[in-house]
Amino acid sequence: MLYPSIDSLLNKIDSKYSLVSVAAKRARSMQQTRDERLPKYVSYKHVGKALEEIYSGELTYRIPKKSETGAVYGKDSNIGK
Repeated sequence: MLYPSIDSLLNKIDSKYSLVSVAAKRARSMQQTRDERLPKYVSYKHVGKALEEIYSGELTYRIPKKSETGAVYGKDSNIGK
């Protein structure tokens, strides 16, 4: 049995696709910076460590609002001019 389980992780992040994306980005970041947020991990692989951080609540994500990201095809866009 894997720790943490997919079912328990889906209580923290709403979809499997978001879960995979967040875990992969965090795993890549841990490989490059050696930044570990938990004192001890069960897994020795970076993806497993990222999933443990999500399960513990140490790593979260949020969907940015449209006003924070800016629209690609806004009124003031120069695309198609």
